[in-house]
Amino acid sequence: CYNMCVLPEVTVPVSLKEVGGYIEKQVAYLSGGRGEDSSVIITLPECSAFSDIPEEALAKVFTYLTLIPRQPGVKFIIILDRRLDTWASIKTALARIAASFPGNLHLVLVLRPTSFFHRTVTDIGFRFSQEDFMLKMPVVMLSSVTDLLHYIDENQLTSEFGGTLDYCHSDWIVLRTAIESFAVTVKDIAQMLQGFGTELAETALSDEGKTIEYLLESHTDKYRKLKDAIRSVSKEGRHLLASLESSGKEDDSQWDVRLDWETVQRLLAQLRDMESAFDGFFEKHHLKLHQYLQLLRYEQSFQEMELCLEHLTAQERELSISVDTLVQTEQALKRLDSLESNAQEVMSRAQIIILHGHQLSAGHHYAMALIMQRCNELRHYCDTLNARYTCVLHLQAHTWCDDGAYLLANQLIDKYQSKEGAQAALRDIEQFLEGAPSMLSLGPDILAIEYEAVITPQLANNALWLSLCLLLCVYFCMCVCVCRSHVMRELIETERIYVEELLSVLLGYRAEMDNPALSGLLPPILRSKRDILFGNMPEIYNFHSRVFLQDLEGCLEAPESVGACFLERKESFQMYECYCQNKPRSEALWRQFSDCGFFQECQKKLEHKLGLDSYLLKPVQRLTKYQLLLKELLKHSPDCEGTSELQGALTAMLDLLKSVNDSMHQIAITGYEGDICELGRVLMQGSFSVWISHKKGPTRMKELARFKPMQRHLFLYERVLLFCKRREEHGDGCDKTPCYSFKHCLKMTAVGITENVKGDVKKFEIWYSGREEVYVVQAPTLEVKMTWLNELRRILTNQQKLLRGLI
Repeated sequence: CYNMCVLPEVTVPVSLKEVGGYIEKQVAYLSGGRGEDSSVIITLPECSAFSDIPEEALAKVFTYLTLIPRQPGVKFIIILDRRLDTWASIKTALARIAASFPGNLHLVLVLRPTSFFHRTVTDIGFRFSQEDFMLKMPVVMLSSVTDLLHYIDENQLTSEFGGTLDYCHSDWIVLRTAIESFAVTVKDIAQMLQGFGTELAETALSDEGKTIEYLLESHTDKYRKLKDAIRSVSKEGRHLLASLESSGKEDDSQWDVRLDWETVQRLLAQLRDMESAFDGFFEKHHLKLHQYLQLLRYEQSFQEMELCLEHLTAQERELSISVDTLVQTEQALKRLDSLESNAQEVMSRAQIIILHGHQLSAGHHYAMALIMQRCNELRHYCDTLNARYTCVLHLQAHTWCDDGAYLLANQLIDKYQSKEGAQAALRDIEQFLEGAPSMLSLGPDILAIEYEAVITPQLANNALWLSLCLLLCVYFCMCVCVCRSHVMRELIETERIYVEELLSVLLGYRAEMDNPALSGLLPPILRSKRDILFGNMPEIYNFHSRVFLQDLEGCLEAPESVGACFLERKESFQMYECYCQNKPRSEALWRQFSDCGFFQECQKKLEHKLGLDSYLLKPVQRLTKYQLLLKELLKHSPDCEGTSELQGALTAMLDLLKSVNDSMHQIAITGYEGDICELGRVLMQGSFSVWISHKKGPTRMKELARFKPMQRHLFLYERVLLFCKRREEHGDGCDKTPCYSFKHCLKMTAVGITENVKGDVKKFEIWYSGREEVYVVQAPTLEVKMTWLNELRRILTNQQKLLRGLI
């Protein structure tokens, strides 16, 4: 339902256009003068055509003039100038006034005829008719303009009545025409906005991407034209307002000018409200269409990828159907190798689509549930493929172990009674191990060492069981090694690709900004903002190409050392915080210049399928990829050497991701008077419901439950706790991001906590300066509450230890 705003009121029910002909003839006019009790003066000058005016037209003239003041209870004085007329004319005019005047008529001042005869007739006629007129309205007959001064000050009378009031009838008509024309124009604009808004609200969405693109383009074009019309009308209103201000609206005597100024001001305010409401509606509509187009494209990508994954799954399923023996397994593995490279490429593309889905969801897409469902479906397909591949490996190892168990079960115990027999049995086992699948073979040297114990006298009788256990250990250890090696190869190979991609961006885009041949395609302002666009990507490239890639390559043969490798370079990874904090500024700059010919030319030279913005996202994606690969290594390294370092590396990467996320929120804080950077790193941040009580104030803690809580976003540092208010107002359109208005700061040296608040397990207290101020904080979940309490306790405990140390 579209109801943007109330249409503006027209200034008066009767417009100047309807009575303009009579007003121009000065049948009656408002001079701006006032009588006693601030009564408004309406002048009816000498007019030969007054008697010819139809009753209906005269009533409209009076209605138009009496509604202009727009003041409740306003009174009117009529000056009826009939100095050159007759008593019959006066009598007729008074009768018509009594019948047609719609307002509160306080007094009628009649300038009677000046000739002796007509004045005498008028006096006699008025004496006999006075009672009739006085019943309808108070009438006073005046002999001259001098008599007017007994009723009205000379500064409220125009020059024709011997007064000093400045009045130009033609200027008054021009002003009234401009004001009423402006009012009608504002109403027309409102109707246009209402019509366009209804059109937008009733737009049917097609499932064709090109149709949606056309709608986005056409709606945006109409929106811009309407915005231009609004700006034009607003400009007209401001000029009219300035003209009225120069006429002296502040002067109390210029009450009519002041009222006109208020009318125009009110219309301008209505116009601003309409524009604001319309902007908000169009922004939501535009975002809806844009997200719908994103959804169509995402669904298309998903369906194409789904077909590829189903095809691969079917192919791999065929390989495992008839695998019963070791020979069949070997043949299946050879065929599987030809599929592996294709499968890896398809699953990499699927991961990109999944990442895109998460990015859309993070942007609060209205179809978030559907998109996440698609991501889960793709992830399930990928997991199924991996599981099938692993299943074939396990089947091969299982078949080999069965054959080994059969071999050992058929060994004669008597063989082990002598050294020669045990050695012969060992040779049989060695021969069997030499025929093991290549992925499970440890080599004869390692096997000889492992089987050295078999030929000792103490273990000769248990050779069968020890050998079988050895085979099982070999099977499990090799499965683990194969998986770890696979993850290590992926880590190193993707690291090489990452370094190459960073280099291509730095050489193919950043360095090309200095290429004279492309200077004509590059906006000058962009050249000076390269550090904003690319951030500290050169620093990141230098670290990975010169240091970290070599570190990882050194771990290829020793996967157990990769955790220590990450921990050793832990501090260097802090450079990603700087890159991520700059990312919003970089994205805003890219959106402004993405259509620039320079970027298109560079992309063409590099033969990149994706634009620069996709490559600027690589560092963020890489940071996320590390923790996923470390999790995989941990999964395949149970109780292995270097496991604790791996866990430490994973924790460090997760902490870095949290720190990056927290710092991204921190840069959106506004209104903090100090240097936010001096507060150090954000330890925690999150949104809570907060009640506040002051010890000296009227509110008691037991009464807090009666009051609606405030929604506050808390930022916890080592030394301070900031209270902010979240506002969704940073950016335009679908790019809006939250910002945080600073409200209050608590020094941790004066903070105390109460961990439990009666009535709600999710609440806790933060009190300040000996409970001078008490903040009851309600966490969204019990888990969040406990996490914050643990961190607060840690800070307060450290403060106490430091204090005791100083004492």
